[in-house]
Amino acid sequence: REARAGGVFGAGTIYDFSKAKVIVALDSDFLSQHPAALRHARDFAARRRVEKAEGATMSRFYAAEPTPSITGSNADHRVAVAGHEIGELAAAVAALAGAGGGGGDVPPNATSWARAAAQDLRANAGHGIVIAGETQPPAVHAIVAQINASLGNIGLTVRHAVPAEVSPVNQRASLQSLVEEMRSGAVELLLILGGNPVYDAPVDLDFAGALRKVKLRLHHSLFANETSRLCQWQLPATHFLESWSDVRAFDGTATIVQPLVEPLYEGISPHQLVDAFVQQPARTAYELVRATWEKGNLTNTFEAQWRSFLSDGVASRGEGAAVPENSPPPAPPVPQKSAAVARNNLEILFRPDPSLLDGRYANNGWLQELPKPFSKITWDNAALVSPALAQCEKLENGDYIELTFRGRKLDAPVWILPGQAEHSVTLHLGYGRQRAGRVGTNKGYNAYTLRVAYALWQGTGLTIRKTGRHLKFATTQNHFTIEGRDMYRAGTLAQFMKKPRFAVEMAEVPRREETLFNPDEYKNAGYAWGMVVDLNTCIGCNVCTIACQAENNIPVVGKAQVIAGREMHWIRVDTYYSGGPDEPEFHHQPVPCMHCELAPCELVCPVAATMHDAEGLNVQVYNRCVGTRYCSNNCPYKVRRFNFLEYNGALSPSEKLVKNPDVTVRCRGVMEKCTYCLQRINAARITAQLEQRKIRDGEITPACAQACPAEAITFGDIHDPKSRVSRLKQRPLDYGMLAELNTRPRTTYSAKLRNPNPQLKS
Repeated sequence: REARAGGVFGAGTIYDFSKAKVIVALDSDFLSQHPAALRHARDFAARRRVEKAEGATMSRFYAAEPTPSITGSNADHRVAVAGHEIGELAAAVAALAGAGGGGGDVPPNATSWARAAAQDLRANAGHGIVIAGETQPPAVHAIVAQINASLGNIGLTVRHAVPAEVSPVNQRASLQSLVEEMRSGAVELLLILGGNPVYDAPVDLDFAGALRKVKLRLHHSLFANETSRLCQWQLPATHFLESWSDVRAFDGTATIVQPLVEPLYEGISPHQLVDAFVQQPARTAYELVRATWEKGNLTNTFEAQWRSFLSDGVASRGEGAAVPENSPPPAPPVPQKSAAVARNNLEILFRPDPSLLDGRYANNGWLQELPKPFSKITWDNAALVSPALAQCEKLENGDYIELTFRGRKLDAPVWILPGQAEHSVTLHLGYGRQRAGRVGTNKGYNAYTLRVAYALWQGTGLTIRKTGRHLKFATTQNHFTIEGRDMYRAGTLAQFMKKPRFAVEMAEVPRREETLFNPDEYKNAGYAWGMVVDLNTCIGCNVCTIACQAENNIPVVGKAQVIAGREMHWIRVDTYYSGGPDEPEFHHQPVPCMHCELAPCELVCPVAATMHDAEGLNVQVYNRCVGTRYCSNNCPYKVRRFNFLEYNGALSPSEKLVKNPDVTVRCRGVMEKCTYCLQRINAARITAQLEQRKIRDGEITPACAQACPAEAITFGDIHDPKSRVSRLKQRPLDYGMLAELNTRPRTTYSAKLRNPNPQLKS
């Protein structure tokens, strides 16, 4: 935002990763923490998807970052670099790529990385992307703009356009100016629309102290929070699904937000609130939005145009007003050199939490219990440290440390994370709330107590000290190394082109007739549902997990139950490391029920509660289940979940509205698991029967596949040779997890491929 407000290249930037052959990300989590993350994930996956060995191509991805991110974990070459060293690295890449500048002091572990990245960028001029994260200062963004311009990427893979913000400003300076006026008594009435500045404003501004000096304080918010507590009036806001509004996307596309549900409570939209200050009588949100779009329309066709807007869902499909691409870019500035970090002078990094972001979702139990992408921690945040720093300080997971930064102190438990920059400590924002609600209050530590206005994302001068206290984290995965096992299979593009079936040949799979049972016991001529998970495009974002929870009425169990190993997610995303702890490769693997043809769980159930249906699905009959848990013990994939407690016994009226009416709400003592979203299969079957036809390929999409930003999950009828899932299962990369156990899983995987530079070690 500072880069846009400061006029760095004069505009916002839109990237087209579907056209990029080489990508260089400098502390940028563009697949997850970016306004265009969904489009980026789709385009990135399109360039990583491989169908056949002959003529196969993939983009090559370089990432440099101080702390592991979703984006960095998918890189072909990732290097751990302190956040304040990214500017020097960017300057070095610019000089090596021929974009000008005098270069920079590159960290020793990134020298070959910078040389290889620059060489690839020059060899693919016009087909590359260099992108910097919002945590980096404007000087780094200016260097990146210069590299893209000098290599001819502008207008091809990179396009500059007018930002979605109407009037970009330096928000930090604007907030500082407001606080000064509040403190001086110049502000007599303050209306705060949303947000929670008492909690998340830079601590050195003392927003709470300045707010107390305002005579009349009003807070318009969806929930009561720390800011509401210091205001005389809290005005209840409508949820965005309850009211009319309009929004503009990052690329300039505008849409009319239409209410999906009747308001549950008597709230007011921000449009109505602001309008009440400037015009009487009060108007409805619909009248305000319609009047805005009707303004300036001099023709008599607005009614038809308005109806078209509401029907199409978008009001304009333009990519925003373009900025002339032939404008000469500015010379790259020389980044300011930061003080060297060492054991007694560490770097502190502030990052939004992968689930709670800045804390706005702290009272959401689904997100509190969603495992973090790398640590798999739930219900807490941790201070992330590198293995090397942990060894120096004699730290173990859960040990508390005292962090001291610019005269302020904070105690936090540590988590040792491979791939973390050696002298960098990462704190995730969004926890430590004092007034979030019954779910989110007093969870974790508040990283905002160390975050100052001049170090919003990173700063040097941090010291740490072990305190002797210890916290037991609630994690859903306890072993992170593959240990040579082939349940996760990965290779390189060159390896695949040379030996296409390398993934299949990693383990011997028994032939169909090699079983003590009748191999055709469940043979049927109807539908046979199956799934393929493409590990090559899965980015490990956990969206499938939360989508499944929302669709299938999966309960929240709480921290104590997670510690006891009783989490209830039907699909999990396992993360594994390979290589050294300082520069590891990350591997993500979604694991739902495999719906085995020869399911071990079915053999041991004494009441036939788990069984095959007529279409070969492994289903769970809840009314039969007596809770022996034999099926869970016999499942080699550990994907079955047991209701140890009554999690749905005392729901409020509003909580009952959250439940999907098409899915049974399970009770205590019942086993449950992934059903391939059987309710969606049945809905499609009924529709097809009424129309006297077969279910079409692609007509059924499970919740996990529907929500996946990279379209990594494919579902369909494996009896239909023309279906997409059947074609994917015929690819040489397709394999079954633990298929050597002769379970014959219907859920299979496409092996992961990377595209490393031959001149570098992967």
